[in-house]
Amino acid sequence: MIHCIAIDDEPLVRELLEDNIRQVPFLQLVTTCKNAMEALAVLQQEKIDLLFLDIQMPGINGLQLLQSLPQPPLVILVTAYESYALEGFNLQVVDYLLKPFSFERFLKACNRASELFRLKQPPAASPQEIPPFFVNVEYTQVKIVPAQVIYIEALKDYVKIHLLHHPKPILTRMTLKAMEEKLPAPAFIRTHKSLLVAVDKITTIKRDLVCIGDIEIPVSEFYKDNVNKLLNQ
Repeated sequence: MIHCIAIDDEPLVRELLEDNIRQVPFLQLVTTCKNAMEALAVLQQEKIDLLFLDIQMPGINGLQLLQSLPQPPLVILVTAYESYALEGFNLQVVDYLLKPFSFERFLKACNRASELFRLKQPPAASPQEIPPFFVNVEYTQVKIVPAQVIYIEALKDYVKIHLLHHPKPILTRMTLKAMEEKLPAPAFIRTHKSLLVAVDKITTIKRDLVCIGDIEIPVSEFYKDNVNKLLNQ
């Protein structure tokens, strides 16, 4: 599943993009944004794989936003102006959709993004193969061994790391997105915007829950596809 956001200052275009995205089975729309600053806030909190990005917007335009990102996701430019095509491709965008565009043309761009996304994916790793890392806990660096992680929950600017054979969770100042980068899929999956779970620790899957022994962890509608993939393996 490719997690994406649509960024455009025109409400009707955002609605069209949202409707098109929902028709593409391998796309998961995280949110829509009306300007670059809204998009930056989302990119800091969520792992985004693909941007549908307008160019002409008030304040920071789409190309300026793209140039400001140290590790940009895949980008499909959506614009009414042909003159930006060369600059867009110099920034290695996936595709360039000229408004107004058909759904068939939109789908062609999405398929191109899907192929590039697949090629960029690292080989699957088990928790035992993910290297340990350190987190700051009350001015002390504590070593986290991924194979010992049960699940992680976000609490505003902090995360609680629940570990095997550890009576209390470890609390550290960190975003769940940053933790997800250290504990990547498929070894760890999101079941909720504030929960990251070790797949190999899951013992039971219910309708809206995954269970690790007696621990019940909620599954939100947005992240059900992650759990459904486990059932289909």
